[in-house]
Amino acid sequence: MNRNVKKKVAGISIAAAVAISSLGLATNADLTEAKNKKKEPTNVIMLVMDGTSAGATNLARWYKGEDLAMDEILVGGMRTHSAESAITDSAPAATALATGNKSNDKVIGLLPKIVNTPGVDPVDPEDTYKPVANVLEGAKLSGKSTGIISTSEIQHATPAGFSAHATHRSNYQDIAEQQVYQGIDVVLGGGKESLAPGSSKNARVNGENLIKVIDENGYDFVETKEQLLKSSSDKIWGSFASSALAYDFDRQETNNSEPSLAEMTKKGIETLSKDKDGFFMFVEGSKVDWAAHANDTVGILSDVLAFDDAVKEAVDFAKKDGNTMVIAVSDHGNSGITMGNLNTNSNYPEIPVSTYIDPLKKATMTVEGALKQLKSDRSNMEQVAGLYGLDDLTSKELDVLKASKTLQADMTKMLANRANIGFTTGGHTGEDVFLYAYGPSKPKGLVDNTDIATTMAGFMGFDLENVSGELFVNAREAFEQKAYKTRIDVTDANNPIFIAEKGNLKIELPINKNIANVTQNKKSFTKTLDGVTVYNGKDFYVSQKALNLSK
Repeated sequence: MNRNVKKKVAGISIAAAVAISSLGLATNADLTEAKNKKKEPTNVIMLVMDGTSAGATNLARWYKGEDLAMDEILVGGMRTHSAESAITDSAPAATALATGNKSNDKVIGLLPKIVNTPGVDPVDPEDTYKPVANVLEGAKLSGKSTGIISTSEIQHATPAGFSAHATHRSNYQDIAEQQVYQGIDVVLGGGKESLAPGSSKNARVNGENLIKVIDENGYDFVETKEQLLKSSSDKIWGSFASSALAYDFDRQETNNSEPSLAEMTKKGIETLSKDKDGFFMFVEGSKVDWAAHANDTVGILSDVLAFDDAVKEAVDFAKKDGNTMVIAVSDHGNSGITMGNLNTNSNYPEIPVSTYIDPLKKATMTVEGALKQLKSDRSNMEQVAGLYGLDDLTSKELDVLKASKTLQADMTKMLANRANIGFTTGGHTGEDVFLYAYGPSKPKGLVDNTDIATTMAGFMGFDLENVSGELFVNAREAFEQKAYKTRIDVTDANNPIFIAEKGNLKIELPINKNIANVTQNKKSFTKTLDGVTVYNGKDFYVSQKALNLSK
């Protein structure tokens, strides 16, 4: 197994300590900590603000004018590297956080092929792209309720890392199907287009209407904030957009029907906490990362603050419950955002906070939201620029924007220049990130991203390696050891099936599903399995329960 070498630093990281002392944030010792109530079910709420550097949360605090909810539970830092790079992609980052295993670029829930980062253990070549269990699967196997929430498509890399297994993060076909057949109790976010056949980019190509499957499995399928808040079901599937949800500032400005991340988080907690066995819930503030890629300062602020509101909902519940672990962290940095740029090289000691914040306060929408209001002939360019905080344009600036072939980039650069905000890149960055946590058995100090998964699993009472052994057996090897003849039926390329036959018994295991179709003595029936059957392009992996059908 690909385990990162454990090199923990006692206490809080230097960067976090400096942040606490310099900004006057509350240390964890200042909190009334939750007490572990023995014999009561354990819950975990895992929140990820995708692609958020420390510079982003720092700027959000100044913009808000008071401490963030996250500040109260700052406990340390986290390393983010992947198996092959100091700068990780969201897919291996999510895999590490969810499974405790480092992986490769674009890979979801599978062991890596390439390991060249110092301190990361190599993987046996036979185990390349072998699926490994995530904490949601472990929680479900333990009888807990589970949920995933995201402001992106629910099939996007980070929520996928906590609910699916695929060789590439863009394979929404497999990811969506696995999520539906995982039996997750609460699923809230975007990505409706991946649930049914159609003509859009990520519509289903295998002919299966997953919305129908969701309905047949007893979910309340909701598509608006009003429907979500009114639902009293124990199983809710919310698809609030064809692809991603709007940035929070844009959502508020246009009064659209999507729920906020905090509202989804609160509803998820209310629903899952009904389970007497406890719950695991994953929450992602997805679009901080997208705004950082675009160097959109306003977009970053929008969704850091929205994420912080969701953290508050989680911590408020944990304080009342007493046996809930809350972890909030970024999966990696992005953009190298800073207060201060080349404009401030020589006079930074004299610049008040207002010089950075006031230009940003003028914006009511993100650059994405503002540009959606732009007419095709750009006749309302000045008004659209104003929505993004670019007021009092000179005639030269207005002409530049009207003629621009890279309008989004030019607008974000113009606002960043006015606010003296710096960016080093439009990509991810490799720095350690802050770690926020609350509740019994919480992680603290400087930890690796893989440690987060093992900490959550331990608190919920299971071992991830044992869960992997229960859910992911190499089907060909295991069945052939029992003298079965095996084959992979790819007659329908979009619906591969693993088939094992011996005598009058035939077992068919379709890709991405939690079912086995069994024919014995010419009689056919279907069995429900633990977890989902995974195909990595070479081998099928099935649960021990599927193998037991061969007895």
